[in-house]
Amino acid sequence: MTLKEFFEQVPRAAVAFSGGTDSALVLWAARQYGRQVRAYYVHTAFQPAFELADARRLASELDVPLTVVEVDVLGVPEAAANGPRRCYYCKRALFTALWQAARADGHTVLLDGTNASDDAGDRPGMQALKELEVRSPLQECGLTKDQVRQLSREAGLFTWDKPAYACLATRVPTGTAITREALERVERGEDALFRLGFTDFRVRLLGDAARIQVPAEQMERAAALHQEITQALGADFSAVLLDLAGR
Repeated sequence: MTLKEFFEQVPRAAVAFSGGTDSALVLWAARQYGRQVRAYYVHTAFQPAFELADARRLASELDVPLTVVEVDVLGVPEAAANGPRRCYYCKRALFTALWQAARADGHTVLLDGTNASDDAGDRPGMQALKELEVRSPLQECGLTKDQVRQLSREAGLFTWDKPAYACLATRVPTGTAITREALERVERGEDALFRLGFTDFRVRLLGDAARIQVPAEQMERAAALHQEITQALGADFSAVLLDLAGR
């Protein structure tokens, strides 16, 4: 089945839109094939500011209405506790809120950007999506991440080469309770690395220290800029460490 064929069967839908590559292609396809569609962005402490900015930009470029749904994810005890199934409880709460907003607008179908490369065995959050009957057009059409990027590039979407970005909660070690203060420190650290020209990196918490992961090809540059990095992150972390295993 192609995306065109999928949307021929789904004339009206709500799209859970993160601002990332996958859900951007879903939104584009719905619009391209003449469907009635509205985008819903769920805003929590786990999402950095740039994701909402990207979501607003693409929705505007596609001329698709966007609803921002606010969720206090740290008010979900199982998510804030950050146990091994945090992602399940988080997704369950977020998509429950998305469904409520979508149904209030008269939608009976909710779509997300899960693709055929996503491994359900390693993604407890996908269980929640299944339980809540969220449909995944990319997965149903057998589109892998590489194919999603290629189609997005052909469609002229600025998200086609956007690096995959797991939520800020993934920067906190499993078993360590997540606080708003910790998430804000991580976001400031990652903003600083972005301004220094790094891409596809992570700032992970290690006690009060920051453990930086960059791709192998950026490792040498990170070492050369160690003073600038330490200065940029020093106010938020007791130490700044470079993970030699990289990303």
